[in-house]
Amino acid sequence: MTLKLTVPNMACSACANTITKALQAVDANADVQADPTTKLVSVETQASETVVKEALIAAGYPAA
Repeated sequence: MTLKLTVPNMACSACANTITKALQAVDANADVQADPTTKLVSVETQASETVVKEALIAAGYPAA
């Protein structure tokens, strides 16, 4: 499934890399596109939306 989330405190490419690593930790095959300019994260994953959002919170980037 594809999730599209807004991450208001993603400010730079380092933030995007942290988000990508956090999501791939819960689903190694996740395809993550994180754009600091638009603050949008698109993730193609088998993990549930709840698991994805919890991973973002744990990484310090809660989704809106």
